[in-house]
Amino acid sequence: MSGAGVLDLVGVNRSVSGHAILSDITLSLRTGEKLGLLGPNGSGKSTLLSIMAGLTRPQGGDVFLSGKPLQRHSRRAIAQRIACVAQHADTSDRLTVREAVELGRTPWLSALRPWGNEDEEAVMQALDVVGMSHMAARDWSTLSGGERQRVQIARAHAQSTPILLLDEPTNHLDIHHQISILDLVERLPSTIVIALHDMHHALRCDRVLVMDKGRNVALGPPAEVLTPDLIGEIFRVKASIIPDPAGGRPVFSFQSYT
Repeated sequence: MSGAGVLDLVGVNRSVSGHAILSDITLSLRTGEKLGLLGPNGSGKSTLLSIMAGLTRPQGGDVFLSGKPLQRHSRRAIAQRIACVAQHADTSDRLTVREAVELGRTPWLSALRPWGNEDEEAVMQALDVVGMSHMAARDWSTLSGGERQRVQIARAHAQSTPILLLDEPTNHLDIHHQISILDLVERLPSTIVIALHDMHHALRCDRVLVMDKGRNVALGPPAEVLTPDLIGEIFRVKASIIPDPAGGRPVFSFQSYT
């Protein structure tokens, strides 16, 4: 089976020391969609993203990229198709912000295809969209956690891939930059999978996959999936959904069970 989406997972499993991290995950990503991953800590979101990126191999099941088994693609070919922003990024190399973003162009460069105007434009645009152009000459080691996250998103943007995977990209960001990053993600033409903690952010997605203990609990449009009953079952909180009187996205209210 090759699947019908741009990236397909069929019966994917992953265990560590006999403990199931992912159990029978089947998923087909649609071209251009924004898919949100939701679930408690330890539900398998990061492992799922790592398998989608080809960084971790499943112990069961298959992953297909454009209909071809992922393991049959070279690392370079995968990097030209999939960019990934990890939850935490660090390096011991002495890099400027601009140099870190330039790394996103690596999959496209070779002896026959040296750095050119296309690469220059991709880097400048990526720095601009995350609001880091004015910090291009700054040393990576001097950046805050939030600034580093924005640089990593810029690097992935500069990679110019049709698929973008983001593991909780709004962590460490203040509310202004959370919103600006989510606005950017909504505008990008890429197929995007984004792991999130905030259900309000998930309402921006076309579909959400809710996970618990490595299982696919629910998959569909957020307004249909994120019901008070499901939220209570998975997140162990009492949830109310409050309509926005202005006609915008609804608001969630949470209370602990007593």
